[in-house]
Amino acid sequence: MHSGLLVFLWLLAVAGLQFIDLGTLTLVLAASVIAAARHAPARGKRLVKRVRFILIAIVILFAGFTPGEAIFVDWPAISPSREGMVLAYEHAARVLVVVLFVALLMEYLPAPRLVGALHALLRPLRPLGVPADRVAVRTLLVLRFVEAEKPPRWDHWISDDSNDLHEAIAVERQAFGTLDRVVIALLALSTCVLLW
Repeated sequence: MHSGLLVFLWLLAVAGLQFIDLGTLTLVLAASVIAAARHAPARGKRLVKRVRFILIAIVILFAGFTPGEAIFVDWPAISPSREGMVLAYEHAARVLVVVLFVALLMEYLPAPRLVGALHALLRPLRPLGVPADRVAVRTLLVLRFVEAEKPPRWDHWISDDSNDLHEAIAVERQAFGTLDRVVIALLALSTCVLLW
């Protein structure tokens, strides 16, 4: 399948996460944890480890500062609220699912294909002033940072020795196949049905 179409479907899945209920979100979270553990275990663990403080902050802020019924009725001043715990779970689960989706996407689309996909998706927006080439190159630089086992220190970036401007940037471009055309037709048909 064309990498641009895969990224577009991935974006639809991430956007769709915002509209599912809590029960479905729990099932999607369980499925994404199982899929990441099976298909991208190292990358999934690394990315979840990098967002752990964001997840902790989400839980603390929502559970501790959302008004509602206290969980520990004997200590209402320090107790998180039931409503806050539900909101904390919901938002932390959404972030975790997106992170695991990123791990799966990056496992199956190497950086040159992923950057080529973004370039293909953004190319039609050139008349609107979106620089597809620059976005693709910047995305590749971010992916190199994300993929690093140990992120470089800030002073490493400004030294002349660490400058990797000499490296060629590889971007894979693909043609649409039959499966891609079928998926695009199904997406267009389902969009027409939903809008009708």
